[in-house]
Amino acid sequence: MEKSISRVISEFAVNLKYEDLPKDVINEVKRYLYDSIGCAFGAYKTKDVNIIRDICKQMGGREEATVFAFGDKIPAVNAALVNSLMIRSLDFNDIYWKEDPSHPSDIIPAALSVAEMVGASMKEVIVAIVLAYEFEQRLCLFAKPGIRERKWHHATLTQFVSPIVAGKVLGLTVDQMVNAIGISGSHNHTIGCPTAGKLTMMKNTVDPMATQSGVFAALMAQKGYSGTEKVFEGKEGFLDCFGGWNAKDENLEPVIMKGREGESKWSWDIEALIGGLGKTWKILECSMKAFPTEALTHTHISATLKTIINHNLQYDEIESVTITTIARACDILFDPHKYRPESRETADHSLPYCIAAAIVDHKITTQSFSDEKLKDPRIWEVIDKIKGEASIEFEKMFPAKQPSKVVIRTIDGREFSEYLEYPKGDPREPMTMEDLENKFNGLSSGLLNSKRQKEIKEMIFNCDIMKAKDFMDKLVLS
Repeated sequence: MEKSISRVISEFAVNLKYEDLPKDVINEVKRYLYDSIGCAFGAYKTKDVNIIRDICKQMGGREEATVFAFGDKIPAVNAALVNSLMIRSLDFNDIYWKEDPSHPSDIIPAALSVAEMVGASMKEVIVAIVLAYEFEQRLCLFAKPGIRERKWHHATLTQFVSPIVAGKVLGLTVDQMVNAIGISGSHNHTIGCPTAGKLTMMKNTVDPMATQSGVFAALMAQKGYSGTEKVFEGKEGFLDCFGGWNAKDENLEPVIMKGREGESKWSWDIEALIGGLGKTWKILECSMKAFPTEALTHTHISATLKTIINHNLQYDEIESVTITTIARACDILFDPHKYRPESRETADHSLPYCIAAAIVDHKITTQSFSDEKLKDPRIWEVIDKIKGEASIEFEKMFPAKQPSKVVIRTIDGREFSEYLEYPKGDPREPMTMEDLENKFNGLSSGLLNSKRQKEIKEMIFNCDIMKAKDFMDKLVLS
């Protein structure tokens, strides 16, 4: 290769300007900002957020950046962690799923915290957010199959993107950006266990930690710290360690390996990562969440709700529920731990629990995963009646489609079925502004009155004229 992968990425990132961005891309950034900040307000009282916030407050340090809602002024590196966790905590923020899943909005605080620290404008933040979505989503297309199939977590992808986002706002040179990617990409590989089996608070925390590390890496690079340039394609680099690559000759060398779901040919798609930069924009292909649950549950929840609401079915009428889905959904969402979740983190990744809660309440909200709801005896009457079936046909349709077939049988012998191919929030059925406003207002209703909700919405959609510091100050609870 004439240039390293990191250098190609860095040249594009350093040279991208606000004026290069189409209006629809800028508007989409604002939509994701609105959605993400709503998620952050919704997480204000969660235990994980408050633990991390308390630790960061006790650590002290320079007052460089603001924590959403709380208003704490702490070092930018730590603000990036807390704010990213607030966006992520409820598992209600955005989702992009191709070969790999990701939540690009987890990286937004890398831009905001650094921008506040250096006095940057929101126009600069918008450009950095575009880069977050561009490269996080491209990395989801890069590994064939994805790194999740290879038993690694998608925070492994974020380690390469967060230094780009922070570095852009810092104004790094191309060489410094290359170093930042090399620094962060050398030490933030995340194993898959945070989203396997019985889940813990780490499920939502590993990606924010990769975001925090990226900010630190960018600051290191700014001071002259060096990092591995060929962190992707070099000897014992990312590609070499994950297989399917000849590091000596720097070319593809696919290998047959056994992953989570069987044997397959492992390789890489360099063009998907760095080809055609600037011709199209990945943020326009991302999805938003209509439910605060793991992404692969959404089509199934939608199909279930459509069935039970249309036919007014009650939980005590149910004989059985059969969910036909892709193999990886069965593996992630139907393992034995998912039938007796003891925490919010496990429950929102449990398809049996989500479907049972939907059947009991005819809706799924953040309260579906409260400690009180986890003890609702009606859910435990239904949950063991819900079974998953893996479909090879459905697997072939993924990720272009996220098919679901739900069959509900009642005790009196009736049968109802529903088939859907993608959920609400998918680019083919996007969240409307009314949907987004309802979501934001629902998440922030315990903290903001209707006047403040309207003010924040208007500010976000007119943020181009603002400084990042003023923007963040207006997100603090008064």
